[in-house]
Formats: sequence, C-alpha cells, structure tokens
Amino acid sequence: MASMTTIADLNDKWAAYAGPGGWNDPDMLEVGNGGMTYQEYQAHFSIWALMKAPLLVGCDVRNMTAETFEILSNKEVIAVNQDPLGVQGRKVYVSGTDDCLQVWAGPLTGHRLAVVLWNRCSKAATITAAWGTLGLESSISVSVRDLWKHQDVVGDAVASFGARVDAHGCEMYIFTPRTVSRSEI
Repeated sequence: MASMTTIADLNDKWAAYAGPGGWNDPDMLEVGNGGMTYQEYQAHFSIWALMKAPLLVGCDVRNMTAETFEILSNKEVIAVNQDPLGVQGRKVYVSGTDDCLQVWAGPLTGHRLAVVLWNRCSKAATITAAWGTLGLESSISVSVRDLWKHQDVVGDAVASFGARVDAHGCEMYIFTPRTVSRSEI
C-alpha cells in the first residue's frame, strides 16, 4: 500500500494541470495483483477514479477473483472517473497521526461533488468532511450517495458529514446539494 499512497500524494500535486485532453497518469491499477487487502484495493480504485486517472487494469483479467471484478466494475465509481466536467479530485483535508486521516474531493457535473474519506491509519477511525473544506457553504443541505454500498445515505447532511472508516480503507460518496451555492474547490 505504501507505493500506492505515495503515488497518490505525488499525483495530487499535479491536479491543476489535468483536464479534458490531458490527464495525469499515476500508473496502472494494482487491484488484484496481490500485496494489498480488499479495503486497500477499494481505496486504490476510488482515489484513481477521483483523480480522473486512466483506469488501466494491471492484473491478469483471465484469472481475477470475484472481489477484484467487483471493485474494477463498480459503475458508480467509474462514472466519477468519466464525469464530463473532467476536474481531477484532490486532497482537501488531513488530520491524525502523520496526516493519515484524509478527505479527498472533486467537483462533478450538475453541481455534485465526489468525496472520498480515506483512512491511511492502522486503526478504524471516524473521518468528517466539513463543508468549508469542500467549498460548500455551511447552511447547504446535501443528499449523500454511497458508491460502494450502492445506496443513498438516510437523511440529508448539513455543515459536515462523517463516517467510520476501516484501517487502510475508504468510503466514497457523491454529495448533491439541495440548493446550489458553492465556491471553487
């Protein structure tokens, strides 16, 4: 996982240079190649999708497991990667020991926002995304869609949203404002 996280951090620095016609390429996906847990593979795919990276499958597709196929074929996560707005998501907030609790986010069409809560720590933790870090006004109400569970989170969120995240895992969401008023991310 260390190499994948280092590459994600390096690619984050180049976010301003990515866009339609020129994407940053943090290298192929290692999902299914061994050496990482299911949660780490899911985080890897989520961050690469958010960064609008080319989703080049690096494992032998003839021999992939059902879990690997489930990750690589998640249509909701792939839709974030392919969103026509084409703005690379980036790291917007860090906390915890060695900045291991992270919020990554990027704008999508329709005034939506893709958000990844990424726990790079060795223990499960709650990660909270405050609206100010996401470029949202604190009074905005958003609906929240969980892209890995393929379901809407019950109720609207206002001012912040948090979730318990497994060690080395992530949660990925789409926030859809009920009213539109957002600064640039």
